Amino acid sequence: MNSTTRITTPFTAQSTAADVAAGVDLTGKRAVVTGGASGIGIETARTLAAAGAEVTLAVRDLAAGERTAEDIVATTGNKQVHVGRLDLADQASVASFTAAWEGPLHILVNNAGVMASPETRTPEGWELQFATNHLGHFALTTGLHRALAAAGGARVVSVSSSAHLRSPVVFDDIHFRERPYEPWSAYGQSKTANVLLAVEATRRWADDGITANALMPGGIRTNLQRHLPQEDLDGMLARSRAAGVTWKTPEQGAATSLLLAISPLLDGVGGRYFEDCNEAEPHQEGTRSGVAAYALDPEAAALLWQVSVDALAA
Repeated sequence: MNSTTRITTPFTAQSTAADVAAGVDLTGKRAVVTGGASGIGIETARTLAAAGAEVTLAVRDLAAGERTAEDIVATTGNKQVHVGRLDLADQASVASFTAAWEGPLHILVNNAGVMASPETRTPEGWELQFATNHLGHFALTTGLHRALAAAGGARVVSVSSSAHLRSPVVFDDIHFRERPYEPWSAYGQSKTANVLLAVEATRRWADDGITANALMPGGIRTNLQRHLPQEDLDGMLARSRAAGVTWKTPEQGAATSLLLAISPLLDGVGGRYFEDCNEAEPHQEGTRSGVAAYALDPEAAALLWQVSVDALAA
């Protein structure tokens, strides 16, 4: 496929995950969805299961995971829905998850995340949002590389956000050790990192048949916003309405994830950023859509990969 051609699909902001999955048979395929017990993670996992995949919900809260798995089995009839414990902010937890995985993995949806949390640090001293949203998923993805390669044609999906427009990765001070902590800048930086991971994973792993893409799911009211005061939420809604943006249902919010995970329209496509089920246009100043050039910068992607490897090895 011509790398300069922007990818468009028949799907839109109103499309649901089920719309995107219509006609796709995932029998014999295996998928992992992080954060699969809340928000769009539930609908992502449900739609993968409905299409016949064996799905593992990788979650912090095992009880919530088990409830979700039971619900998905009941609504899809697919009994191959499993639950595994995964705390992305805890590198030992990530290592335990990857070590326990056996056999091929066809689809990895890096969906979990924290947003605009108060300043918090992991035991390593890492800022929590970067540690969870990027470093945890980086360790998970690289830890599952062999399983992804064994699948042949595996796909990695990174759930990013339009908030990536708030900040590039600030390599001089990723963890806010020198600059004052600002929750939205920290979140934005971590969401840029999600896109850069897709860019570099695709470059490094193309020979293994692995492609990775990132996406903005759209505005959806989920548990992700648990750290936000009500007035901030109200403000977000008001700004969205003023910009003509309608908030999505979880089923609509999961649609772009499903597109990147399973649609034949994306065969062999990697290193790109999508929104509303289509590849995003370059960001235009003054708008809240599109993709920032720094999020697709191959040099930043390569640097972030090395910085991440070094952080995990320290």
